Amino acid sequence: MARLMTPRPPTVAERMLAVRGLVCDVDGVLTDGGLLFSENGETLKRFNTLDGHGIKLLQQGGITPVVITGRDSKPLRVRLQALGVQHAFFGTEDKRPAAEQALVTLGLDWSQAAAMGDDWPDLPVMRRCAFACAPANAHRELTAMAHYVTSARGGDGAAREFCDLLLVASGRYADLLEPYTR
Repeated sequence: MARLMTPRPPTVAERMLAVRGLVCDVDGVLTDGGLLFSENGETLKRFNTLDGHGIKLLQQGGITPVVITGRDSKPLRVRLQALGVQHAFFGTEDKRPAAEQALVTLGLDWSQAAAMGDDWPDLPVMRRCAFACAPANAHRELTAMAHYVTSARGGDGAAREFCDLLLVASGRYADLLEPYTR
């Protein structure tokens, strides 16, 4: 009697290898999640340079960052422009449609996307992508379903840790590091 073979689900390494786009939240991922307000009511944000360099390296490694955030501010727009992030959605509470739009624009599907988020609004995207990551200080619902939880906290190098992991999986990390070690 012939046995039917059921396809096995992809391994974590196979999921990471397929990644060509990273959908990323801002508050709690690229920042510590705290909100500072000036006397004039302007929102101020603190970004980590390690995270910023990780996003630049990701782009050099062929993985496109997509930022989807529920908030909007001039400092955020300035920071993303400085990092060369071309795909960003601001003031977006329902993140899944924005992620789907970005993937279509990039010619990608969910099996080629990674996501990093820290709270409930990020769940619809993280549950669909090939590889989900949460910073160490993310809400427990996200750390429970993430494929990877960083050792660093959001805004304190967590995004860089994930970018490095994706670059190692893609085989591009050593090539990108080489010019700095000459």
